[in-house]
Amino acid sequence: MHEIGLLRQLVRTVTDFAAENGVSEIREVVVDCGELSLVIPEYLSELYPVAAKDSLLQDAKLTINVIPGLAECDDCDEIFNVIEHKGYCPGCGSFNKTVLSGKDFTIREIIVPEEG
Repeated sequence: MHEIGLLRQLVRTVTDFAAENGVSEIREVVVDCGELSLVIPEYLSELYPVAAKDSLLQDAKLTINVIPGLAECDDCDEIFNVIEHKGYCPGCGSFNKTVLSGKDFTIREIIVPEEG
């Protein structure tokens, strides 16, 4: 379960960003989690409170966007969901593909309270 390590790094990254930019409160952190990234969104949700405890993110919400694992067939150019079709092109049955999306785990947004 490498999700706890990812979350600890996320907390460090966001905390460092906040310190460098004079941010004293984080309301929400939005991450993109690709279907092909080997990161399990449910584990992220469950472990986030533990990783964020006693940090600037302790009261911040974690929002996880699951990014579909899309690929283009190298033989017939059809674009398809890799997970849904078990890696095979639904058009021609080929296993030859170029992955287009869904491999990354990325911090998308850091949302702070509005000033005023």
